[in-house]
Amino acid sequence: MIGQIVSHYKITEELGAGGMGVVYKAEDTKLKRAVALKFLPPDLMRDPEAKKRFIHEAQAASALEHPNICNIHEINETQDGQTYIVMACYEGQSLKDKIKDERLKIKEVVGITKQVARGMQKAHEKGIIHRDLKPANVMIDEDGTVKILDFGLAKLSGQTMLTKTGSTMGTISYMSPEQARGTEVDHRSDIWSAGVMMYEMLTGELPFKGDYDQAVVYSIINEDPTSPSTINTEIPAALEAIIYKALGKETPARYQSMEELLVDLQNYEQGLEIARPRVKKTKKWYLWAAVLSLIMILAVAYQFIYRPLAETESGSVPIVVISFENQTGDETYDYLRRAIPSLLITSLEQQRFFRVITWERLFDLLRQAGKENVENIDRETGFELCRMEGVQSIVLGSFVKAGNIFSTDIKVLDVESKKLLISAKSSGEGVGPCDLALG
Repeated sequence: MIGQIVSHYKITEELGAGGMGVVYKAEDTKLKRAVALKFLPPDLMRDPEAKKRFIHEAQAASALEHPNICNIHEINETQDGQTYIVMACYEGQSLKDKIKDERLKIKEVVGITKQVARGMQKAHEKGIIHRDLKPANVMIDEDGTVKILDFGLAKLSGQTMLTKTGSTMGTISYMSPEQARGTEVDHRSDIWSAGVMMYEMLTGELPFKGDYDQAVVYSIINEDPTSPSTINTEIPAALEAIIYKALGKETPARYQSMEELLVDLQNYEQGLEIARPRVKKTKKWYLWAAVLSLIMILAVAYQFIYRPLAETESGSVPIVVISFENQTGDETYDYLRRAIPSLLITSLEQQRFFRVITWERLFDLLRQAGKENVENIDRETGFELCRMEGVQSIVLGSFVKAGNIFSTDIKVLDVESKKLLISAKSSGEGVGPCDLALG
């Protein structure tokens, strides 16, 4: 597109490309200034409701007047219907590239984090949640000023629910536990992401790691990060305490606002004492969910996809995964109703044979149907949503607990006939062996 003119913007060079679009530098021929044009992938804009929601959020973000938030000048479409955003163009580098080049000094990390917190505090005051705060979305200009980018894009792509666009290691690594579980998020999810960035800036490593997506999700939900001061011995206890509090697994244990985080950072700079939060030890049996999801995807891929795939014209099968039933009798395991399906969705989307309908889309459909207060999607509601979306296959399941043994049952049904297409059962304790029965 170099040399092309879009509206009154002449494209001069490509600045970068990624899953959320391609960014070009351009000249505003009317105002004689440099701008950045971000062209969004067409697949993100096919859903009219998602597009409408994104434009609304981008408009809200464009109204934010803050030195640490990237200015959005315009949202428009090309003649062939491709959506693009016109933003201010800053000379500098992304925080991602800066971390890659060097381990940052403690003073610099604190300064960057304070700027991020100030910008996000302004957004949160206006009811705007970023949902995808990470080093790639933080620009540092030549004056050292932080600019936060890409408000609203995470929700547009459904990344709050671990969808395919969100299923890249770079994005998952900064997700809060509530995002990883597939539950609703609020501004405290951004606080978690800021804590992950602090950890990475100070150590050069991510606090939650794994060789595949499910392992990262498991680590985020259940494991404590390695103490950052064991990786970088220059990190003082007071700063480590701030990181631990930002990374509280449950939202009440976290900073409740960016303003609180700012206060502790300022107290640290002034040498005031900061209480170190208690680190909660996690249970080891949770790993069965990640292992189970992999077993399930193998069962579904071989028996449900490969054979009928040849009969489809699109090359992919649309499918809906709904909340699992908690049959343990213990409400403390209710979060698994969506945590297990989230892991399963992530696995399914690694297969090119599927087009998984995101939970973000399902909850949009619920709102359209006047069911805004639904937290978990049960069987009957799932069938109704499938019919609304024109999807013929639905995945549902349940889990039970006997002693330390967990068992999960999964079924894939035809929506119209409610005929069972495939079933899988698995049980295990911790990381022990799993027995699989295929129907």
